[in-house]
Amino acid sequence: MRRKKSYAFKTDAYYFTVKSSPRDITMFRDSKEAASNTFKYYLSVGKKMEWLGKWNGKKFEESTTPSTRE
Repeated sequence: MRRKKSYAFKTDAYYFTVKSSPRDITMFRDSKEAASNTFKYYLSVGKKMEWLGKWNGKKFEESTTPSTRE
């Protein structure tokens, strides 16, 4: 039986997901720069990642994955 997702997204924050077994971990950062840096760090250590983007209260905006190049 699947557990209910009881997670409320914070408006105007940037979200990304660390794909891990048995559950995925969703993280957020308030600024795009901080979210991008954290996202790049996890990619560099070999984690499988998914960029969600900026949550505006109804959907994700700016959902293009940050470039791994500096």
